[in-house]
Amino acid sequence: MRQHKLEQGEEAVGRLNREHWSRRVTVAGLAIVAALAGCATNPVTGRRELSLISEAQEIQMGKQAAQGDLQRLGELPSQPLRDLVRTMGLRMAAQSERPQLPWEFHVLDDAAVNAFAYPGGFIFVTRGLLTHLNSEAELAEVVGHEIGHVTAKHSVVQMSQAQAAQIGLVGASIFSSTVAKYSDVLGGGAGLLFLKFGRDDELQADDLGFRYSLAQGYDVREAPKVFTMLGRLSGGGGRVPEWQSTHPDPGNRAQLAQRRVASKPDSTFRSLRINRDGFLRLLDGMVYGENPRQGYFRGTRFLHPDGKFQLDFPTGWQVANLPDAVVGMSPDKGAQLQLSYAQGTPAQAAQAFASQQGITVRQRGSAPVNGLPAEQVVFDAQTQQGVVQGQLVTVAYGGTTYALLGIMAPAAAARAPEVDAASRSFRALTDPAALNVQPARLQLVTLDQAMTGAQFAQRHATGGVTAETLYLINNIDATTALPKGMVLKRVVSG
Repeated sequence: MRQHKLEQGEEAVGRLNREHWSRRVTVAGLAIVAALAGCATNPVTGRRELSLISEAQEIQMGKQAAQGDLQRLGELPSQPLRDLVRTMGLRMAAQSERPQLPWEFHVLDDAAVNAFAYPGGFIFVTRGLLTHLNSEAELAEVVGHEIGHVTAKHSVVQMSQAQAAQIGLVGASIFSSTVAKYSDVLGGGAGLLFLKFGRDDELQADDLGFRYSLAQGYDVREAPKVFTMLGRLSGGGGRVPEWQSTHPDPGNRAQLAQRRVASKPDSTFRSLRINRDGFLRLLDGMVYGENPRQGYFRGTRFLHPDGKFQLDFPTGWQVANLPDAVVGMSPDKGAQLQLSYAQGTPAQAAQAFASQQGITVRQRGSAPVNGLPAEQVVFDAQTQQGVVQGQLVTVAYGGTTYALLGIMAPAAAARAPEVDAASRSFRALTDPAALNVQPARLQLVTLDQAMTGAQFAQRHATGGVTAETLYLINNIDATTALPKGMVLKRVVSG
């Protein structure tokens, strides 16, 4: 949960990475789009295909989505890395099939291993992905791939095909959006809200990324390493990297990348650049993994060192710390509690919430929380799934107003006391150890002698960092022969 103000209501709860642009299409907008229905020529394939979205609409949707992610996540502090991604991307895009788009390239300060493209030319790479790459040439494969999604108009095709489904989502109350959004995050499912590229689109984007990278002088023989890394990351029992979760098998993609390389004459690879060491130097000191300064869990207790507060979710609930909120869900998935930032005073935030369409206020008034100024709104809300019960508690602390929104389906109405107790557990964080926690960071190591991967791990797998983590982020294994003077990454515990 990042320390910045977020909008309330539909703007706040309607944003979640790749899907939120689709939910913001209005009924009127859909009617206009439908009236303009027709075919257009795909700039990559040259084929005629159904297109219900004009280029101006595509750009506007992508711009809205990009602005939301930049607000929720923020950009990586490293200007050199941001400049590298931007310069690389703009050069590729200028030589692509759609150079006229208002291309933007950003690096998000997000631990997720991810890269994605919004329609209209808005490309994002995350800090988490960068920490798992090992050369500028590998980065070029990723950036080129995402450009390929835009130039081939994959999102436009998705939006055109999903118009009917989206009409069914338009007009949903904020609670429908909230329930769907966080249910998906916590495993409850909300598939209609997530448009995913198919296998053919992904493989086409791989091929385009290969072409764009090669045209800019990058050594495309490094491309298979990206897919190998993704396969190892997902196969290690941890969270599947987002860049792979809806994509074809990384092993197959690595093989296809090798075939593309093999199809080129040897003369193709003269004077191509990899820039391994220069790229790694840009990663030195970067935060690795989740940043506990932005909040972390001990069981179901959430602690936020920068905000200096803590909150206890009910025992047994599923919990998640997202960029724009902290959320919990009951085991039966019938109740949710969301903590986010609000605008104005507690009273103003409560009034803005209570005045929304579809809200029926049953009780409202001042209700201090652990000595902090607070307001409470008990309400019923109309959603697409029917009427749900809920409670909003707005709390002022440290110059910020926090909103704790609890929602209970009719079958889970008995969980109201749990939601209320959790909301009222909001309090100051005073534990010095929790307040002073620091993130893990990457640190470069120049080998003073030749060694194997196993020997490197034996030296540097300390402080809870596993050998498997070191193998993964350096794209090596236990038997890899590492020459003297080679630069590698290790993780220094916070």
